[in-house]
Amino acid sequence: MPAVKAANPRSIFAPEDWAAITRVSPWLGIFQIVHAWAVVAMAAFGAAWAWQQGWLAGLIATPLALALLGGRQLGLAILMHDGAHGLLHPNRKLNNWLGEWPSGAAVGSDLQSYRAYHLTHHKFTQQPEDPDLSLSKPFPTSRASLWRKVARDMSGQTFFKQRVAQFGYALKGVKALLRGSRGDDGKRSTVAGTPFNKQSDDGVSAPPDAAGIAVARTVGRFLLVQAILLTLSLLLWGWTPYLLWLAALATTFQLFLRVRNIAEHACTTTGSEDPFSHARTTYAGFIERATVAPYWVNFHSEHHLFMGVPCYSLPRTHALLGQGGYHAKMTIAPDYLAVLRQVTTSPAV
Repeated sequence: MPAVKAANPRSIFAPEDWAAITRVSPWLGIFQIVHAWAVVAMAAFGAAWAWQQGWLAGLIATPLALALLGGRQLGLAILMHDGAHGLLHPNRKLNNWLGEWPSGAAVGSDLQSYRAYHLTHHKFTQQPEDPDLSLSKPFPTSRASLWRKVARDMSGQTFFKQRVAQFGYALKGVKALLRGSRGDDGKRSTVAGTPFNKQSDDGVSAPPDAAGIAVARTVGRFLLVQAILLTLSLLLWGWTPYLLWLAALATTFQLFLRVRNIAEHACTTTGSEDPFSHARTTYAGFIERATVAPYWVNFHSEHHLFMGVPCYSLPRTHALLGQGGYHAKMTIAPDYLAVLRQVTTSPAV
């Protein structure tokens, strides 16, 4: 099918409004990354301190820490996503570094691989060629099916399956390097970005040398960041802060990622030529913004309509669309629980 029809901002926004919402700040993207890591440190070291006060304080603090850590891990992935769109910083090289290292590498994603994959998703949103269609296609589904997915996420099964696949592809890449392959034929694998982009239960075919090497480099960055975090944890406190980070990466991050994936496109129109129908915006309160909807990712319809808008300008974009009477054309949910109720209405199959 042809690419989806794009919205025309010149027919929707005043020139000065469009210029304002598409301006990429030289400092807000950096501030958001610093903010994410500050929350990570507060949650991890705060829970470690709570355990020193006694087992009861530790038991109370740990679930809160895991929720905050998982939310900021998703936040780092969201910021990498902004980097893939060139929206973290107006300087292209700095933008790519910010998206590659302090954000994407921490959660095992690769900016370049994700960029190619994700822009295809934007080009063919909810069309047969959309590489993310498998995320929304299973819905609506039964509540039992959704709870099974939640159980797999929170028990670490999803994380383990993804990492085994990713590390397996990385091993193929290392073997290719040892054979003398440079991996410079321009091919890249979406597997490197899988923890953020995709959370289906399907397998992925083995990559060619270039893609395998790209995954190996992604895994190398991921392991390096983990080594840095572990070293800082041991130097400043001990094992507990890093173990909490790792536990969140294996549990709450996977669950929040799934909920975010579901909310964005599940049960929206498939195959439509109307750009206002391809994605869902979900209103988010404080708890949701701290967990499943960091850094305004809940304004997903606005992002698909105008992907050149940085995440911090999406609320303003939403307000301007409302002033122009466009909300009636959009898919807007009052909260994430409403979305989950909507997508779990069919009987089990």
